[in-house]
Amino acid sequence: MLFNSLIFLLFALVFFTLWHFIKKGTNNLRWLFLVLASFFFYGWWDWRFLFLIIGSGLIDFIAGLGIARFPKQKTAWLIASLLANLGSLTVFKYSSFFANNLEILFSWFGLSIDLSSRLPEFVLILPVGISFYTFQSMSYTIDIYRNQLTPTKNILHFFAYLSMFPQLVAGPIVRAKDFLAQLKKPRKVGELERWNGAKLIVIGFFKKVVLADNIAPMVNAAFIDSDPSHSTIYWWGIMTAFAFQIYFDFSGYSDIARGLAKWMGFHFKVNFNHPYIATSIRDFWTRWHISLSTWFRDYVYIPLGGSKKGKLRGHLNMWITMLVSGFWHGASFNFVIWGGLHALYLSLERIFKLPRLLKKLFLGKYLAWAFLMAQVLIAWVFFRATSFSQAFQIVGDMLSFNFSESFAPLFTYANAVIFLAIAVVIEGFFLLGIQPKRWFSKDVYFYLEVVYVALLIVACVFLRGEGQQFIYFQF
Repeated sequence: MLFNSLIFLLFALVFFTLWHFIKKGTNNLRWLFLVLASFFFYGWWDWRFLFLIIGSGLIDFIAGLGIARFPKQKTAWLIASLLANLGSLTVFKYSSFFANNLEILFSWFGLSIDLSSRLPEFVLILPVGISFYTFQSMSYTIDIYRNQLTPTKNILHFFAYLSMFPQLVAGPIVRAKDFLAQLKKPRKVGELERWNGAKLIVIGFFKKVVLADNIAPMVNAAFIDSDPSHSTIYWWGIMTAFAFQIYFDFSGYSDIARGLAKWMGFHFKVNFNHPYIATSIRDFWTRWHISLSTWFRDYVYIPLGGSKKGKLRGHLNMWITMLVSGFWHGASFNFVIWGGLHALYLSLERIFKLPRLLKKLFLGKYLAWAFLMAQVLIAWVFFRATSFSQAFQIVGDMLSFNFSESFAPLFTYANAVIFLAIAVVIEGFFLLGIQPKRWFSKDVYFYLEVVYVALLIVACVFLRGEGQQFIYFQF
């Protein structure tokens, strides 16, 4: 069920009407309602996917109890949990990838083997949001294993956490130690909370249906072009468009999820903090998809030793973390290269401290920002490209200094260029540190906010682009 669909609006209307009364009831009644509503929301795509989330959830619920009750065997319980979660990810997300690459490997030795056609049909369908809820579920058992969390003994309590519909299919990834306690007693939703939730929801929809969906046609057309060879300016323009498309698409979903949670009396942490105003790669990763980057930090990088075992080991651990992060995004070597490029950037940044050096120059902050954006845009090529050859052709064009076409091909999609310009201006306010809130009194600013939100609603109705699925649903 897509947030940007009529059926979701009907679902939300029914849910919040009933939630107003049910949230006042017992914990079990409230948790049961949340679980049933979330299962309906998730099962709307394909009811068969429910068996997977229920199955993996039951394993982790039992494993959590086992870790607490049988501490001497807690490692075995944790391994069972990890195998179940990583196993389901491997089967449903990576089966075809491994089969295809094994076929290629065997062909190098003169052996012909057909694995792809022998895969069961059900493993070729990627369950929506599997990468998100498996990571969320794994964090539950890992935190219990580390004695950072006491397992819940109520299965409804656990599944209310695991299947919470606002963030179920595309995050933010919520930690059990942050959310289980909230589920026991939701906060009272006052007028301010309802208003803040409404703002987040409207801003999220504006980001998605007005900005991201209007920019998307230009980006999609560029990447399905049978001849990807274009001028330097063209591809820098297209990659800028994709950077803002994916940012507003994904952060828009996170904003809507956070707004819905506020209306329910819950709090989700910020998932995006204007990553394109960063002035270093490290800064970028403290702002982009924060719930995932901190998950990899806490459950991969730090357990490997982080940077506490020497500089060389610190670089190795960071490379492993970024490569795994890239592979998490998709079953393709393109995503691995994307992660590898960011690992390379981070290593070079640690060694040469270039952002710090650039900031010492005249307009150094903006030079560091421009350098950061160039790195990010080049890496995005591998994230978006459909093949190795296309990615390398595009990067070659971006670095060729070929200005023959100028901006002309971009204006074939004048509508997309206009909305891209709006997106750039919006983020430019944050880069320049412009804060209109300081210009007005509290009362005046509130009324301006009301007008601002009203204009965004009008824009969502009359300026919406052609409906697109949220990009991160494929992960």
